Amino acid sequence: MNEDWHERLNVSRETFERLQIFEQTIIKWNPKINLVSKNSLTDLWTRHIQDSVQVFRSVDFSENWVDIGSGGGFPGVVSAILAHEISPNTKFTLIESDQRKSAFLRNVARECGISINVVSKRIEHVDAMCADVLSARALADLSLLFEFCERHLAKDGVALFPKGQTWKKEVDNARERWQFDCESIRSETEPKAVILKIQGIARV
Repeated sequence: MNEDWHERLNVSRETFERLQIFEQTIIKWNPKINLVSKNSLTDLWTRHIQDSVQVFRSVDFSENWVDIGSGGGFPGVVSAILAHEISPNTKFTLIESDQRKSAFLRNVARECGISINVVSKRIEHVDAMCADVLSARALADLSLLFEFCERHLAKDGVALFPKGQTWKKEVDNARERWQFDCESIRSETEPKAVILKIQGIARV
């Protein structure tokens, strides 16, 4: 089954082996700290890994990638695994206030042999990161995410937010308080879901 994913994701053998280590580490830790729902654990590659790979491939290059509310490592850890080989100079910072999840993220980095800076603080308490790319998955609605962008995203940076089927409503609501350029990229894993690629965020 996993060998099928090697071809579907179109990654190198080394990258795929790191993704497998990541998968096994999640399975090992999940009963203790609930990184993903029990139901989605059996569909980890589709529901979480493939989805995160698509997020990573939505931008061409980044020197400074910041993932907020990183939790179980989606898309932050997956992106760092992919970048390790094809963009080794990209610096990854994962912000996660939960101490146990932060410990998990640091453990994953060691197990996978990748470089990740894990910051165990609330997002609003972290010094401005000036990120080229800022990502978040299942963290908050767009209006709150834009407040985090205001603090941590570089002026010409790109925000990447996977969103479910109500994404259009979130975009409309956010436009009442914010102006921004938004591209919706259809999800490969859920037909009604998208990845929102957002730039030029400013308050109205």
